Amino acid sequence: MNEKKIILEDIAPVDLYGVNDSKLELIKKRFPKVKIVARGETIKISGEEEDRNQVELVLNVLIDYFHRYGNLSENAVEQILGGTKGVNNGKGEAINGDDVLVFGNAGLIVKARTENQRRIVDSISKNDMVFAIGPAGTGKTYTAVALAVRALKNREVKKIILTRPAVEAGENLGFLPGDLKEKLDPYLQPLYDALYDMIPAEKLQYYLENKVIQIAPLAFMRGRTLDNAFVILDEAQNATEAQLKMFLTRMGSSAKFMVTGDITQIDLPKNQPSGLPMAIRLLDKVDGISFIELDGTDVIRHKLVKRIVELWK
Repeated sequence: MNEKKIILEDIAPVDLYGVNDSKLELIKKRFPKVKIVARGETIKISGEEEDRNQVELVLNVLIDYFHRYGNLSENAVEQILGGTKGVNNGKGEAINGDDVLVFGNAGLIVKARTENQRRIVDSISKNDMVFAIGPAGTGKTYTAVALAVRALKNREVKKIILTRPAVEAGENLGFLPGDLKEKLDPYLQPLYDALYDMIPAEKLQYYLENKVIQIAPLAFMRGRTLDNAFVILDEAQNATEAQLKMFLTRMGSSAKFMVTGDITQIDLPKNQPSGLPMAIRLLDKVDGISFIELDGTDVIRHKLVKRIVELWK
């Protein structure tokens, strides 16, 4: 039985181990075949090579989490342990620094969970414009927002711009009270929901107030040049041909664009064709633009959603 030694740097032992080693005990409990001995800044790990590597992997992710967010709660430790291969989650999913897109609030770990979601992550690193097309529940929007938040936190961009067409989903909502923001926020709520998962409330409020993160209807994009930004157009199937062309031509020289949509749920009037099918047809072979198609196998909501997507075609 061999031993691996880890020396802690840039983190106080109590921040990693917890008071009275409470967080360290969680790790030991999840790896009963491994002997973990912590003395000050030195951690000794004894056991089979694969098990030792798993423990080292977990420790590195925990330390990375602490460096990013300045704290490491027991709940965060449990979340990270729950997503690591070999830790009784039954999914066979390994966590490493590349798998995790964002460490969210309350220990939430946001990462690509299906093969096509992983293709989205890979594509955005290689292309400046990515289209993610697929049915409800496949994580298109959530993955896109996570990639945008990651890019902002890594200082790859200076701002995030999120937009959607303000189109009613087959309903006549009539007059909405309030100012312009209050009238439009219901259309944009899914984008807010994703951000609330990934960014602490106070920081998110600061970003919104200082326009580091901008959320606006698609019509508000006209005339702008979107540069040094990660830009997401959500629900693109509800953009007309003219609107989608307008949006795509807003792209500045240092921008990443993601377009998400579901061509089976177009809410436009019958006399207004969606621009998404045209974009797929015209841009499919353009270098620097990638198209990722998601399907029922990517649905990560309730199991019934997967059945609905399979049957409702």
